[in-house]
Amino acid sequence: MNHINPNKAGSALGAITGGLHFVWSVLVLLGWSQSFTDFVFTIHMIEPVFIALPFDLMRASGLVVLTAFVGYVVGSLFARVWNHLHQ
Repeated sequence: MNHINPNKAGSALGAITGGLHFVWSVLVLLGWSQSFTDFVFTIHMIEPVFIALPFDLMRASGLVVLTAFVGYVVGSLFARVWNHLHQ
């Protein structure tokens, strides 16, 4: 069975999760996040109830760093479990 490199798996998932949250931060910065959120909830037939706050660089940075870190840990753990189960 194929071996998964835990560092590469963690880096890939960390880049994806951090990248998606970076895009979200840009939407907030541009003032487009509320319209996007309202649209997504509405097409799922849910009444939008959440309000996007104004952009804050420290919160946005923390969001991106934290989600990238969590993505790295989850991807790395997944690879380690996969490798252990497929020895």
